[in-house]
Parts: sequence; structure tokens; C-alpha cells
Amino acid sequence: MDQALLEMRNISKSFPGVKALDNVSLTVRPGTVHALMGENGAGKSTLMKCLFGIYHKDSGTIMLDGKEVSFRNSKEALENGVAMVHQELNQALTRSVQDNLWLGRYPKVGGLMVSESIMKKRTREIFDQLGVKVDPKAIMSTMPVSQRQMVEIAKAVSYDSKIIVFDEPTSSLTETEVEHLFRIINMLKAKGCGIIYISHKMEEILRISDDVTIMRDGTWVATRPANELTMEEIIRLMVGRELTNRFPPKTNKPGEVILDVQHIKGRYTRLKDATFRLHKGEILGIAGLDGSGRTEVLENLFGAMTRDGGTITLHGKQIRNRNPREAIKNGFALLTEERRATGIFGIRDIEDNTVISSLKDDLIGGFCLSEKKMRKDTDWAIESMRIKTPSRKTQIRSLSGGNQQKVIIGRWLLTKPEVLLLDEPTRGIDVGAKYEIYQLIIDLANEGKGVIMVSSEMPELLGVCDRILVMSGGRIAGEVDAADTSQEEILTLAAKYV
Repeated sequence: MDQALLEMRNISKSFPGVKALDNVSLTVRPGTVHALMGENGAGKSTLMKCLFGIYHKDSGTIMLDGKEVSFRNSKEALENGVAMVHQELNQALTRSVQDNLWLGRYPKVGGLMVSESIMKKRTREIFDQLGVKVDPKAIMSTMPVSQRQMVEIAKAVSYDSKIIVFDEPTSSLTETEVEHLFRIINMLKAKGCGIIYISHKMEEILRISDDVTIMRDGTWVATRPANELTMEEIIRLMVGRELTNRFPPKTNKPGEVILDVQHIKGRYTRLKDATFRLHKGEILGIAGLDGSGRTEVLENLFGAMTRDGGTITLHGKQIRNRNPREAIKNGFALLTEERRATGIFGIRDIEDNTVISSLKDDLIGGFCLSEKKMRKDTDWAIESMRIKTPSRKTQIRSLSGGNQQKVIIGRWLLTKPEVLLLDEPTRGIDVGAKYEIYQLIIDLANEGKGVIMVSSEMPELLGVCDRILVMSGGRIAGEVDAADTSQEEILTLAAKYV
């Protein structure tokens, strides 16, 4: 076996009320991809944050290139050759791409003045090396999530790191961009880098990885060569049980039309024209390539963008949904694609995040909030969503990504919506929790709710939805029956107006 590039031995880390890591070990060889797998809350991200200096381990040792290290912060980790591409992007959205790339280490002339020309030149060099087609002067907020993700990957590579951690790097990428990322990873492997790859996508893990470590409930379960593992074996080790079906049985029965959308389009957005109907008890999927206008359809319906034409009719009555407040009043709920940026209130606790959209139901006499009612609603969400948390007063940002997502779903269910708009509802969620979310979506459809779901994962749309609308170039390029279509047909329609 090659000499280890990175060794993490017997790492333990506790937070108030929970032991997040219990004597976990990880060894990464140079020039290899080491996958780190486990359910949400298994401790994967916590282990990586201990490596990266975001958290300080309680015990254990970290050896990098044969030398013991213990980084006090992420800056120190980066300066010593350890970089991390986080699942939740944390970027300066009002600044340019090159500003984000060189933040904290701007190239200077004479040690004083920041050199825009040098910064642009170095950015171009890195992008050319990686094949990234992004304008260095573009403002981050104007770019889709997938391009911002590629900028973050380029930033990690720019540090010339020995170890690069990828935490759910493909959650926002199209299939073409995933292939591009894999080419970058193979290039880094050839240079002798050690890659730690966190993902819930089994097909990716078995394809890209050399070694796989599996964690469960903050403990190490197994480390195996990837070529000795099957998808079924990984799932069994992750969840501690067999998971025979990837999707629950489809028991919902679509009924009459409840929502009629005619020729909606957005001002200054990619959405040019969308017409469709949604039935009671139906799960309607929306597929399409990145930039096709999928997310814009949901934002338009929810009043989160300016509509430039078209009509929305609910139960035969035309509604406006001029803003999210009006949309919520009309029975709409939107689960956004970017949890951290537009979904959670990171510094607030789980209770605040759960009841924030249904506070009017927690009033006593129309004036005072009922602590008892808020506790009851939060406890219901924690129990029904199976949220792993020490208490309802835990800050939501300390939860795993999947558990944060469950809190947001619980929040919206408390508003008793008629139309649930889901944008990438299982992004960054493990296989066991995904099944629970799928079952929840089907249960909501069984209750007569109408569900519209955007997803980049084709098997997810085929396994959960009744019908699938395919977006291309801001328009609906076609509609298919989920039971009778194929990924090839969907991709053909997705390229229709590109």
C-alpha cells in the first residue's frame, strides 16, 4: 500500500447533547479518490471540518505528509495544502468571480496596490487549465448555481493543494458538468493529489473512487476498495439494514385539475413561456438542462420574481401571486434549491425556523405568540420528519444538510399548502432520508395536494412523478408520462431549443 498522504486517527468531537464523532479514522493515499459515505448526521462533514480547522477536535491525531498537524482555522489549512469545496456555497455574491477566487490573497504591486490585471491573468490561467468557461469579471449573483460551484472548485485547485475535499460537488451540476468535474479530478489524481469525495450518489462513488470509507452515527463502519463494493452493500453498511426499493410504491391517484397555468413568463429571466395544468393528488416533475428555466417556473408561481405576462388559475379562480406573502395566503409553498442562501435562518434555532411561516396560527387573541403551540408544532415537525437534533433549541446551521432540509419541509407543511413547489428536494440528502422524503411527497399527493417538483436527477423524476414537463431554452419543450418514457427521450426534448 502507498504511504499515506493523510491520516486521521481516532478523531472524536462532541457538541452539547451529542457526540458527533467517536474515534473515527481515515487514511488517504496520494493520487487516489477516497469516498466518504454515510447517512445525514453520520459525521462526514464534521470530520472534514475538524481536518479543515473549522472545528477543533476533542481528541485524536491528524498526520499530513508524515507530520502531525492541527489547523486553528481554514486559512491555516489552505496555506498548508488542504482545500475544501463546501456543499453549501458561501460566496460574496455582489463581487466578481475573480474577487471571490482571490479573496484574502489579492495579488499586489509593490506590496500595496491590488493588481486587477494580474488577478485577471491568473484567473484566466486557472480556468484554461481546468476548462472552465466563466467570465472572470461576471458578478456571482448573476450566475447559475452550477457555474458558481465550478468557480469554487477552481478556487480550491488554485491553492495547489495536496488534499482537496469535495462535499457533494455534483449536487448542482448537470450531467455534462459532472463529466467535466471528473476530468478535473482525474487530472488532480495524476498530479498526486489526494481527493476526499463526499456524495450520496452511488453511481458516482463506484465510478470515481479508489477507496470507500463508510460512517454511521458518528462512528467508523468500514473501509474497502471501491471495486469490491456494490450499491446494495454500501447501502447496507450505511443504514445498517437492507433497502430493497429505491422508491416507495406510487399510491396517489391524480384527480381533477386544480391549477391552470397559461403562458407565464418572467421579466429579465430565462423563462419565456410555460403553459401546463396540475391535477389534485398529482406529482408533476419538471426536467431540463441547467439554465432551461426550471427554477424560474417555481419562482414565478410563488411570486418570487416579476411576472411579465400569463395567468394562474387555482380552483377556477384567477390569482395574482404578486409576492411570496400573497402566494402563501393562496396556498402555495416553495422549497428553494439553495438551502443556505434562501431556505434557513442559520443563526436561529430549529423552533424559529419551523414556525416562521405559520406564526399567525400560533397567536393567542391575535396579539401574543403561544410558546406552547410553537413547541408543539416544532415537536411535530421533528418527529414526523425524523429530524436528528439534540433539541428544538439547537441552531439549525449545526445540523447536517439533510436535516436542515427536513426542517424546511416541516415548516411549509405547517402552512397547510394546496400546491407544494419543490426545487431539488433531495439535494445533498442520503439514500435512507431520500426514501422518507419520497414517501412524504407521495403521502401529500394522497391527501389531495398538488406537487410540482424540479430535479436534476432523472431516476428521481421517473420514480416519483406522474407526469414530467421538459424545459428547454425557457420554454416547455414537451410533456411525457413518467411510467412510459425514458431518460433518452427526456434528454432529447431538453436539447430542443438549446
